[in-house]
Amino acid sequence: MAGESPDRSKQRESSAEPTSGSANPVPEARKEADDPRLAVARASAKAPASDTATKILSVPTTDAPTDTDPDTEDDARLRAAVAAWVTDADEKPEMAAAEAEEAVAEAERAEAEEASEAAEEPSDEATEPKDEDEDEAETDAEEAAEGEAEAEEAPEPEDADGEAPEGETEAEQAPEPEAADGKAPEGEAADGKASEGEAEAEQEAPEPEAADGEEDPQGPPAPDDETRTGGAGGNDDPAEGEAEAEQKPLTPEATGVDQPTAVFKAVRPRRDVDQPTTMLKLGDTAPKPDPERTSKFVALKPADPPPPAQQERTTQQPLPPKPPLDLLAELTNTPPPPQTPLRTAARRIKIWTPLVLLLAIVFAVVQSLRPLPAPELTLTAKDSHSFAGDLQGLPWPQEGQAAMDVQGIGTFGSSGEQKPVPIASVAKVMTAYLILRDHPLKSGEQGPKIKIDQAAEEQSHAEGESTVQVTAGDEITQREALQAILIASANNVARLTARWDAGTEKAFVAKMNAAAEDLGMTNTTYTDPSGLNDTTVSTAVDQVKLAKEAMKYPVFREVSAMMEYYDYKGKKWPNWNQLVGKNDVVGIKTGTTTSARGNLVFAAKKEVGGETHTIVGAVLRQPEGGYDNTILQGALSAGDKLIRAAQDRLESVTILKKGEVVGYVDDGLGGRTPVVVTEDVTAVGWPGLEVELNFASDDLPHSAKAGTKVGTLTVGDGGTAGAVKVPVALQSDLVEPGWTDKLTRIS
Repeated sequence: MAGESPDRSKQRESSAEPTSGSANPVPEARKEADDPRLAVARASAKAPASDTATKILSVPTTDAPTDTDPDTEDDARLRAAVAAWVTDADEKPEMAAAEAEEAVAEAERAEAEEASEAAEEPSDEATEPKDEDEDEAETDAEEAAEGEAEAEEAPEPEDADGEAPEGETEAEQAPEPEAADGKAPEGEAADGKASEGEAEAEQEAPEPEAADGEEDPQGPPAPDDETRTGGAGGNDDPAEGEAEAEQKPLTPEATGVDQPTAVFKAVRPRRDVDQPTTMLKLGDTAPKPDPERTSKFVALKPADPPPPAQQERTTQQPLPPKPPLDLLAELTNTPPPPQTPLRTAARRIKIWTPLVLLLAIVFAVVQSLRPLPAPELTLTAKDSHSFAGDLQGLPWPQEGQAAMDVQGIGTFGSSGEQKPVPIASVAKVMTAYLILRDHPLKSGEQGPKIKIDQAAEEQSHAEGESTVQVTAGDEITQREALQAILIASANNVARLTARWDAGTEKAFVAKMNAAAEDLGMTNTTYTDPSGLNDTTVSTAVDQVKLAKEAMKYPVFREVSAMMEYYDYKGKKWPNWNQLVGKNDVVGIKTGTTTSARGNLVFAAKKEVGGETHTIVGAVLRQPEGGYDNTILQGALSAGDKLIRAAQDRLESVTILKKGEVVGYVDDGLGGRTPVVVTEDVTAVGWPGLEVELNFASDDLPHSAKAGTKVGTLTVGDGGTAGAVKVPVALQSDLVEPGWTDKLTRIS
């Protein structure tokens, strides 16, 4: 069969169906005009040469053909034609898979019929001479070609999946009879001759499209692949193949697979069936499945090189960096010493010791250069002192309310219910305080001029009020205005100074209430600068707070202690507070109205232990009394009794001796230097009073000599007047902290 060309239908079947050694579909079957093998096959058929395939199957006993055998030339021509046909197949479209499937089914059915007929003939027919086999094969081929042409012209029914009819499937599955004595039947020879008729008939029939589910056709075999396009025995020389076929029995093991027939007549492989071997019908030995396929697809052209990213990387890779000691050993040609725990510890010591020393030096420098903490003066003596006895027998008023303190020492207490009541002209104490606070004057200073307006002149003649005669356009000094307010209790001048200070009386009243809030006068409300309105209310405790604050101003103390004054017109105005000038009374202000009754805020002095102390008190809403039984004398009488009782009860007690340690100076790093009082410390008070002791430090140095004054010890409430103040000094030298203290400090 190496020199015989299969028919056209077999070509399309094998080209449309994948072969056993190819992974891709073969090109589409060509028409007669495009397939050069048809012309070669026809020329070979007309030549007197014998059929190579039949010759092989019949196993003749003649000697091997000579080198000039025409079959060899035909085989070479066929191989060249196949190679040209395969090369040209890449440029044309592939044939539909359904047409190839139908052609294969038809060929299988024809083979089954021929095999049945061959099985009935005597076995000796298989050994008939070669010429008779060829004649019979040609006759049978012509008849089979005419029958298949008529069969292909009629449309074949297909099932739902586009596969061959059931009859064809049964024909493919039916067992094929084998020739006796292991020889091929005569019908097989006719199969090759009938291919021309079948090819012509199939060329005229319409080509059905590939149905769903059919496999894609495989690519053509390589022209130089001996396993697919070579001779029956896989040899390139057809003469040698025929000689081997004549000398050996034609069994599947000896002959193998006729690959050219498998290419041209390739059907879908069935399980446990070798299609090329079945087509050849070799002997009576049933085909056996190959344990492993040995055929392979050889490409017609070299495969494309892989992309650069997938190319194999070089096996020479850079070496990892060596340790520093190994590199040093290579440079010095000295091998590194072996690693031991001792060498490892020594190396670590050599590395970390300089770092630790450097850190220690940096730490020492930083600690020594850090700023030293500021020294502090701390009191070690008792922070308070209590006077022995109880305070009894103070003459508190029977009506109204009263309160009394000693400035800078403490309070005697209060009497009556401390609820807001009208205070009348006592309100002028807040007016004078604000004028001096916002326009302070030095002792003996007159202050700026205040121009008298028309309202002040008109109010000079108001009935039922205490006023001073002034004329619009005239000017008075600030000091004279304060005298008119505190001594003559002039309402018109109080309103004049309010307008001068704040622009309007309403604005000045707002300042009065703000100041009262600042001083802690929680039960006080001001509605006018003079206190004439009954809506201006306060308590005795609140007025004592205000009086103690006002007595801090020297001009206020000077004016309130005057018994009389002369105005700018030369008129004398006596002080309404008739206690001033008697029994060391130095002020402050009276206030009386029918609704407010008698009110008095007073101040008196008492010298105790070489120190002068000021007693400040207030009595409100006092009834008529005194020598003339009036509300003014009632208030003055109640105030005088309290002043005298306080003066009698004040006493001085020494609580600390000179040189006694009362505290120390702490340098902030643990060093302490003791301090002592430079003189005896005396406390002024009355029985039952508890006074406080505290330090007021000066600017403390980091180093000083012994005896250096470093602060003041204060006994009392710390007021500017009346509190006892004693200097304290260092008992020993104050030295700066040493280097060790600086180095070991943490905070």
